[in-house]
Amino acid sequence: MNKMKLADFKLMETTMPKGVQAIVDFGKYELSIIQNEMSYGGNQGLYEICVFNGGEQVELPGITNDGDTVKGYLTIDAVDAIINKMFTITGTEGKQI
Repeated sequence: MNKMKLADFKLMETTMPKGVQAIVDFGKYELSIIQNEMSYGGNQGLYEICVFNGGEQVELPGITNDGDTVKGYLTIDAVDAIINKMFTITGTEGKQI
């Protein structure tokens, strides 16, 4: 498998709040990648991620910090690394939903 990166997914425009989002399905988990006027770092052109399992936000060791389900202030390179860690953790190639 080639390394996946944010550029492999289409960032869909959102209106409330205004910005962009991609949701990537990794089987058991979904990774939400956002950049908007309310996200951590969004006003600085940075991204925020959140991991979901069964529609609920969850902590995922190696992706989010203990006690937190969201990670913000991420560069494109940091998001690319998280996408690839999600593949390593799940063994599932991400597919946009």
